[in-house]
Amino acid sequence: MQALDSTIVNTAVPAISGALGVTPLSMRTALTSYVLTLAIFIPMSPWLCDRFGTRRVFGGAILVFSLGSLLCGLAQSLPQLVLSRIIQGLGGAALMPVGRYVMVRSIDRREFVSAMTTVATFGLLGSVFGPLLGGALVEFTNWRLIFLINVPVGIAGFLLNRREMPDYRLDRAHRFDIGGFLLFAGASALCLMAAETAGGDGHWFSVVIYALGALALGVTYVWHSRRTAYPVTDLSLLKVRSVWVSLAGNLFTRLGVSGMYLLLVLFLQIGCGWSPLAAGLMMVPQAIGSISVKPFIDRLLTHFGYRRLLLGNTIAVSVVLCSFALLSPQAPPWLVVVFVYIYGAVMSLQYTSMNTLTYVDLDVKYASMASSMASTAQYLSMSFGIAFASLLMAGFLETRDAEGYVLAFHWSVVVLGLITLAASWIFSRLRDPRAAAEA
Repeated sequence: MQALDSTIVNTAVPAISGALGVTPLSMRTALTSYVLTLAIFIPMSPWLCDRFGTRRVFGGAILVFSLGSLLCGLAQSLPQLVLSRIIQGLGGAALMPVGRYVMVRSIDRREFVSAMTTVATFGLLGSVFGPLLGGALVEFTNWRLIFLINVPVGIAGFLLNRREMPDYRLDRAHRFDIGGFLLFAGASALCLMAAETAGGDGHWFSVVIYALGALALGVTYVWHSRRTAYPVTDLSLLKVRSVWVSLAGNLFTRLGVSGMYLLLVLFLQIGCGWSPLAAGLMMVPQAIGSISVKPFIDRLLTHFGYRRLLLGNTIAVSVVLCSFALLSPQAPPWLVVVFVYIYGAVMSLQYTSMNTLTYVDLDVKYASMASSMASTAQYLSMSFGIAFASLLMAGFLETRDAEGYVLAFHWSVVVLGLITLAASWIFSRLRDPRAAAEA
């Protein structure tokens, strides 16, 4: 449901912006508000699971996500849509970390990579159907249906959750770290406000104030977490080499790639004049590329180890991102398909390797916190990545005609590729090729 929602919304950005009377790049607020809400509230999931159990938390998350989807479909303005996306994020914040936590608790560590690959393959079905469905609904019906379609999916998920979800919890949960949560939430929100202000018409003085405020709250949280028995995010896990490499590598990789599909949609629909359905179809080769690589990831990790595989593949991701600058409005559709397919394949290998690296050297008792930290880093970097990509596009956009969007897209993907390349240095910090950590 989450994969379906994210891919559908990206495809429909030009249509929604036109209906709400805003520019396409202004829609980044509706995208970043959702993923930032995920990042802020994900740290609550370990405590919620310990206190109420995985089954109740997961079921409640599905209901809140479905409610937010309904409100998105009824929104009449961009502020209403942003508020509804925040409600969606409140529900979505527990879906991925709780699901990963249940997997870690239920599956033998030796089979974990294979299990994650299997689950991710089914999750990619949302990425396959999302663009097709989103493009068709926008072109032939109404954009509101792209959100309303989540409601029946959510009802089905809720019923399955009641019957199938294991119920893990602690007999006696510790007190929730409300002070640490507020510090972390404030720092995250101010970071994104700085990025949003820099990408809009705000003054640079405001950007500096937001950035300094985020830095102050972040430093305060580090001080607070060291003096709290049960911090909302346990930074002591960063002493494990594979954990901090995974989280830092995730941050820089997703900073470079998270806004890519939004930029590609704007390039194809505005720069090249493609229809929403045709642009949505271009997500399908990416999903097929992702699925086609999944069966081989476990064997590739066994053969090369995390260090060599992530180091080489991150460089490949950077090269592929930069290569999108070779596309022009005259490029044949089959060439775009090839580019997107290759991008999907390398990103599938990247995501699965990064996500499983977090757990390879941790005891199962830290699984819930590690899952929360991994999901938080993922969505926090996604929100910054979307904002950063939009900022690049707006900065390179000299004219708002088709040619202007094409040139802005070309320069933006080159910069994003170089940002992603920085993650390769981070993955080179793994001393043991098999990611054996040194605590």
